[in-house]
Amino acid sequence: MADLESSHEMPKIISFLSSLLQRVAESNDENRQFDQQKITVFHGLTRPTISIHSYLARIFKYANCSSSCFIVAYVYLDRFVQRQPSLPINSFNVHRLLITSVLVAAKFMDDMFYSNAYYAKVGGISTTEMNFLELDFLFGLSFHLNVTPNTFYTYSSYLQREMQLESSLNVTTIGKSLKLQRCFSEEESTPHKPQLAV
Repeated sequence: MADLESSHEMPKIISFLSSLLQRVAESNDENRQFDQQKITVFHGLTRPTISIHSYLARIFKYANCSSSCFIVAYVYLDRFVQRQPSLPINSFNVHRLLITSVLVAAKFMDDMFYSNAYYAKVGGISTTEMNFLELDFLFGLSFHLNVTPNTFYTYSSYLQREMQLESSLNVTTIGKSLKLQRCFSEEESTPHKPQLAV
């Protein structure tokens, strides 16, 4: 897992996470189940013009988060989606969910982090909106922020395997049957069957 911890590997993680989130958002957009989805503070009125990859790269460049922070943000996104089944990730909410999960992960994981106003500026939203997003995200997670070493290892191992598979096979549809990723138990290191299908 040292590979995931090095700043040299972060661009690969950023690239893979953005690719994964892009596939999830596009798939959920195609399913067009907006009638059954609740509209929340995470939904924009229009799709952002910045790509998910560019947005995540911007966060990586300006937030100065530890590499662990991005893994934990990924864990938080998965937890949030599991706890909020009527709020699937789509192109209208993925950017706000992403900036919020990184903000919360940075505050929980890193000794030094920027203010909500700074993250709002990085994310292209107002400070007031960033504050609302953070609060809604925390309640959506039921304030379940602790990530055990076992859970961290499981998620980072999953990412590493998927990155290796993607690079060795050069496949663009990895994890096609997954909504965000495999749903892992916090108590176990073995993945459950995917509960959230694309």
